[in-house]
Amino acid sequence: MQAVENFAPRVLAWFDEFGRKNLPWQQEKTPYRVWISEIMLQQTQVTTVIPYYHKFMASFPTVEALAAAEQDEVLAHWSGLGYYARARNMHKAAKMLVDELDSEFPQSVEGVCELPGIGRSTASAILSISRGVQAAILDGNVKRVLARFHAVPTWPGEKKTENAMWALAEHYMPAQRCGDYTQAMMDLGATLCTRSKPQCLICPLEKDCLGRRTEDPTQFPIRKPKKAAKPERSIQLLVLVNEDNQVFMEKRPQSGIWGGLWSLPELASEESVVLHVEQRFQTHIHNIAPLSAFRHTFSHYHLDIEPSQVRIGSIDAVFEAGKYQWFSLHEAFDLGLPAPVRTILTDLENTSC
Repeated sequence: MQAVENFAPRVLAWFDEFGRKNLPWQQEKTPYRVWISEIMLQQTQVTTVIPYYHKFMASFPTVEALAAAEQDEVLAHWSGLGYYARARNMHKAAKMLVDELDSEFPQSVEGVCELPGIGRSTASAILSISRGVQAAILDGNVKRVLARFHAVPTWPGEKKTENAMWALAEHYMPAQRCGDYTQAMMDLGATLCTRSKPQCLICPLEKDCLGRRTEDPTQFPIRKPKKAAKPERSIQLLVLVNEDNQVFMEKRPQSGIWGGLWSLPELASEESVVLHVEQRFQTHIHNIAPLSAFRHTFSHYHLDIEPSQVRIGSIDAVFEAGKYQWFSLHEAFDLGLPAPVRTILTDLENTSC
């Protein structure tokens, strides 16, 4: 892959005229604020992130505030963004920064990478944008720009190809205006060099883009070899409602899907709701009402969910304090909830109105 001249100057000139400069995390570019935005933006669109970012920063304006917060509070602010390990790692990293590093971000990419949940590209973005460090990034947008520009013929997920693209990213990284260049490359991929329908005619790199010279620039980056169809799983989720109209919630283990979030009692799709409730909770069932079934898709499988509202009397079984609790619907919505659980409770609230 042959590098070309004047790559960075063209990108920066485009950014000066067309780049995004009014995003909330661009207004006060501290390492903390940039870090939060970069973690939120992983696998999530900018328009989705903005309201979450405003709410998060209002509650946790400093790394000290984030470190002092309970994990439940952090996850509640993350509810709906998905990939909850990001939030758990961010909370751990905040504690590490406060307890071990005097609340100061490390000066080097290698040092930032030692924090939980931060890889090379994210660390480089934090330091280049907030401190002007000459550190190249290779996120999804930048990969797409470079893969198209050079018509990279192999999948970027292959180690050899990834290393070659890192070399290109570092070569093009200018010594000056590092933060602007990082933002410019992300903007270029997000707004012009998009996955479908790239706007090649107004791209500052169009003249030398090898992907543009092919009949279909969208063939780059080369797609990952197809895997077999996603497996499917089925579960039942129970909305146990007591005589005070409270919902019984249980906190999931830290590892696994929905780790650390509050969820609803779960059972296999073929299990009997009556037997499960009576045996596990030692209570009397007043009424069972099936709710609308739906599918929730994870990165690696489909989950078919069959929810039921089960009205019960008092629970005689003994459960571990802090792991199982009754909440009103109003209280439940303030918890860190998996998106499907929030959907179920929202539907229940709407049908109860």
